[in-house]
Amino acid sequence: MNNKKFTVAIIGLGARGAESYGRLVHSMKDKFEITALCDKDEQKLKKYEKIFETSELFNDETEFFKQKRADAIIIATLDRDHVRQCERALELKYDVLLEKPITDDLDECERLLNAHKKYGGKVVVCHVLRYAPAFIELKKVLDSGECGELVMIDTIEQVSYWHQAHSFVRGNWRNREQTSPMILQKCCHDLDLLQYYANSKCETLSSIGDLKHFKKCNQPEGASDRCEECKYVDECCYSARGIYIGNWKAIGSPDNCWPYNMLTTEYPLTEENIRNAIKTGPYGRCVYACDNDVVDHQIVSMTFENGIKANLRMTAFTQSGGRIMKFYCTKGEFELDEATNIVTVRVFNKPDKIIDVNALIDKSDNHGGGDAGLINAFYETLCGRGSPTALESSVESHLMALKAEQSRLKKGELLKVHD
Repeated sequence: MNNKKFTVAIIGLGARGAESYGRLVHSMKDKFEITALCDKDEQKLKKYEKIFETSELFNDETEFFKQKRADAIIIATLDRDHVRQCERALELKYDVLLEKPITDDLDECERLLNAHKKYGGKVVVCHVLRYAPAFIELKKVLDSGECGELVMIDTIEQVSYWHQAHSFVRGNWRNREQTSPMILQKCCHDLDLLQYYANSKCETLSSIGDLKHFKKCNQPEGASDRCEECKYVDECCYSARGIYIGNWKAIGSPDNCWPYNMLTTEYPLTEENIRNAIKTGPYGRCVYACDNDVVDHQIVSMTFENGIKANLRMTAFTQSGGRIMKFYCTKGEFELDEATNIVTVRVFNKPDKIIDVNALIDKSDNHGGGDAGLINAFYETLCGRGSPTALESSVESHLMALKAEQSRLKKGELLKVHD
């Protein structure tokens, strides 16, 4: 087997580009070498220059893209920049690992498909759950036929109260105009899985949902717009002090761990630098006094071209995160609780079968092993082995999400996904 070592450039040194994919790539020294970094934030460049042992640094996108700087590129910038940067990367003959969502613009999706046809190259979109052991196990159960023919799928995306506050109220994905609708940002994974398991394109869908709770009108009387100045700081479940300092201490005060490392570029993490960040930065704002407008709950009902039905429910209001997926078939049912990584198979009139996937998962890896699975699959793709998810299939989930948002804004109107 011919195992080549590939050079990698990264543009966008945030939670995904640097902390997830970058660290994984850097740890696979027999497969990859990070040779160039690009980000507008000079502090991030200095931080990851040391961590990734890389000297070619750029804070200007135009300069970075003047020439090809590696065999492959990881694009993990803001959503609105993805297509433009991926087009240029393909033109330079990069192979691309592209963070999701691709874009929130249907015309840009078409542009990217056309650029891919024009320039060639490999484009792998980071739908990491396809590479996570628990979701691979679901596909095995489905394909085995032991539960009969698939009729319907029901999935719940449990965002969790603190994750909603961190990412979608205080954080980078809080505003539709600045990034993308939450159904696309958070649930393009789920929609990708639904069309993957249904093995069909979505024909029609409808969606309802809105922003119920995280609004100025729900701010308690006398509350401050910053947590550290607020009289409710020790009792509010959304308190930045509780979410960031309390929870960080509860897991042993790690020196580098998401989401705490998103508050500050200082390393290692300390209580002092976390506290300073919530005193002055965006993550210390009251959840009822932010410029957020994305939903905190949404439901999508789908019919696929082959007749399979699916429901997706997304909610902020859960204690724990993770998905619960249930498959209803003609001879049985099976389900996954992502919080436990247990798959339960119930063939009618037979004892339950329990499949524990935990032994297959490195607990230090995000998305239940999906991040590491994606990077390994990307390597196999670069070597000319394996078949990554087709770009057209990745675009399909984005089309579903954007149509769902259109339906939501039209109060649940039933829409055709493909006009």
